[in-house]
Amino acid sequence: MPIKIQSDLPAKAELEDENIFVMDENRALSQDFRELQILILNLMPIKQDTELQLLRALSNTPLQIDITFLQMETHVSKNTSASHLKKFYETFSDIKKKKFDGMIITGAPVEKMEFEEVNYWKELAEIMEWSKTHITSTLHICWGAQAGLYYHYGIKKVMLDKKLSGVYSHKVMNRKEPLVRGFDDLFMAPHSRYTEACREDILKNHNLKVLADSKEAGIYIVMAEEGKQIFVMGHPEYDRLTLDQEYKRDIDKGIDPDIPVNYYPDDDCNRRPVLSWRSHANNLYTNWLNYYVYQVTPYVLNEEDYDYVI
Repeated sequence: MPIKIQSDLPAKAELEDENIFVMDENRALSQDFRELQILILNLMPIKQDTELQLLRALSNTPLQIDITFLQMETHVSKNTSASHLKKFYETFSDIKKKKFDGMIITGAPVEKMEFEEVNYWKELAEIMEWSKTHITSTLHICWGAQAGLYYHYGIKKVMLDKKLSGVYSHKVMNRKEPLVRGFDDLFMAPHSRYTEACREDILKNHNLKVLADSKEAGIYIVMAEEGKQIFVMGHPEYDRLTLDQEYKRDIDKGIDPDIPVNYYPDDDCNRRPVLSWRSHANNLYTNWLNYYVYQVTPYVLNEEDYDYVI
């Protein structure tokens, strides 16, 4: 699938090196059909890494996607240069009058804080409220999933006894839903978090449907409103080495973390980690784009942008 991005986005060269079809703005202008408009609210501190991971994950369908990256106006990023943000990111003020086919809200390293204590919570709440009328389907990831469940459904967040880190086995709970179409009965997915959305609250809320669960890692995928809101508790977009980098970063900080589960061969952190979740991740993002975005989104999102309707 061609992903349309700005011609000089740093991730472009690496994606092309991986033989992923990336279409720059100049070529896209010659196309005579509407690409899907996908908004990515990137809350992760090192934004370039998350950009690359998500663009790679979105690259496996024949659909053409036009990506818009969104940053918070009420938070200053300390780990991504101001020039990168200014060049490649929009703010909510820039886009709030537009509609998008899909949106991804990423995780963020603020999970130990109460939601209302996060300095950009008010703005994030405004964006999530706006998404009800301006986004066809929103995919929430990790802390973004916890925040979305809390905002939309009042689901509490619970502290875990210790950090959940590793690659865990999950079971498909509702195979009739297209989001898990093509999944094996058991599949692997990475997690990296200190908290979880309250299991009891999720199970007793009749508006929420659990699509995948894990004995070790807890509920993994939750869906609401026939897919308008989707919540994924882990990090299916993670690269092979992301957990390795986090683990060694925590060691350098003196945190003394447990070794990530089911990740290093023989639990030897000096060996190359096993990549066991990529096919599931590709399937998840492809199913989301196809069944919950492309198949249900209107052809004309913003009528002022089009002179005619096919």
